[in-house]
Amino acid sequence: MTHRAQDLLASRLRQRKFQLVRRFHIPADALPGSLSLTHLRCGKPTCHCADDRGHPVWSLTFMVQGKKRVQHIPKEWVEEVRRRVQEGREFQDAVREVLAANAQLLVLARKQEKKLKNKKKR
Repeated sequence: MTHRAQDLLASRLRQRKFQLVRRFHIPADALPGSLSLTHLRCGKPTCHCADDRGHPVWSLTFMVQGKKRVQHIPKEWVEEVRRRVQEGREFQDAVREVLAANAQLLVLARKQEKKLKNKKKR
């Protein structure tokens, strides 16, 4: 990669990084994890679920201090929880992209430093 190409890449990475940093504040009500729908049978022999897929049950699955947690979600909360989970995902994606840009910038700076040292030795 040429010096000019590295400078251009570094510039683009910095621009994208600061664009993301400005755009994403820590969302106050964002949620981690995933929202899923399962079906459970209640066990009552006369209930419709005995012959069907079961009762729909929504749950939010997430990690807290390395432990998996599952929280059942009322049907009337599903849309709000779904929105908050999506907000959390977008925030996490932005953080991962900023961290990746920082790592790439570090690699480029290291390469630049090595080139400068090699030029000084000559």
